[in-house]
Amino acid sequence: MRLVGLGSQDGDEDIMKITGLRTAQVEVPFERPIRTAIHHIAGVNCVLLWLDTEAGVTGEAYMFAFGRRRTDVLEAMAKSLAPVVVGREAADIQAIWQAMWADINFLGHKGVSIFALSAIDAALWDIAGKAQGKPVAQLLGRMRSKVPAYASEGLWVSSSIDELQAEAKALVAKGFRAVKMRFGKPRFEEDVERATAIREAIGPKIALMADANQGLSVNHAIRLGRAIEHLNLTWFEEPVPAYDLDGHARIAAALDTPIASGETEYAVPGFADMIERASADILMPDLQRVGGISEFMKVAAMAQAAGIPVSPHIFTEQSLQLCGAIANVNYAEHMPWFAPLFRERMEMDGEGNLLIPDRPGLGFTFDPEAIERFRVA
Repeated sequence: MRLVGLGSQDGDEDIMKITGLRTAQVEVPFERPIRTAIHHIAGVNCVLLWLDTEAGVTGEAYMFAFGRRRTDVLEAMAKSLAPVVVGREAADIQAIWQAMWADINFLGHKGVSIFALSAIDAALWDIAGKAQGKPVAQLLGRMRSKVPAYASEGLWVSSSIDELQAEAKALVAKGFRAVKMRFGKPRFEEDVERATAIREAIGPKIALMADANQGLSVNHAIRLGRAIEHLNLTWFEEPVPAYDLDGHARIAAALDTPIASGETEYAVPGFADMIERASADILMPDLQRVGGISEFMKVAAMAQAAGIPVSPHIFTEQSLQLCGAIANVNYAEHMPWFAPLFRERMEMDGEGNLLIPDRPGLGFTFDPEAIERFRVA
């Protein structure tokens, strides 16, 4: 069977219809629990999703949450969209997206309904790439083969200053030229001390980001931000609750350090509101909240028009293809939480860049043995 790809002109090719939507739940534990300003995390729970086609091409994607009871909800939402998707032509990605968007109207265009829509959209793009034997970045208009990465797997609130310095040095030794720490201590002086210690450990040439995980008040964030201006942070991320767009704007106006936010925002309307209110200097769309690859590209283009860079939130393996095609990406977040689920591994060059896979589709495929090892009964 010859597979229809995007932009195909051959009318005699067989149409590739979606024949099924499958899911599985897995739980990937961490070696040790971690803590942010608002989270205590022992592992990640994922809903893996497959879209099957009559041609035998299968698209893969996933959603995640902290806690089993939440992934039950995500899985149910994905299955509820199956009647909207199954039987459609896999190449009709935009039409399917619009059909799902209309279908979830009653529940609203934020929250778990968007999570499910996003995963299905990503799986459709995976199918499109696999059907043509091309990486998704090429389908979207590839412009680069690698992207600067920042290490996001360490430097947690739960680490002591000695541990922070050792972790930071170890990340730089691995080849990273940018690292991210977390804020969230009760007294802002403690966070200043911790940031100062990390800067001393990595030196002035390594980029340093800080993430407050929505844990501060506006006044606390401004006071902390001013106290660390001399440390030359690349950005100060989510200082206050994500819904407080005006608070983010006040902080951004008060500080020289760029404010980054957006991982908890949904779809084009949400990001348009952020841009209009000047809530962030850097937007950080999350692949499962933004509305999948289709909506991510629209948000990135909107940000580019406003002169704002974007940096994808987590989902490193799948977001790499987006990094390969978006002009205004500044960094990819290197988060290895989900790496055990895949056959392939993320690769870096010797200059702190993640390589964008040239493999078909999203470039990463689920490992059946890992799925069985981590499967939730």
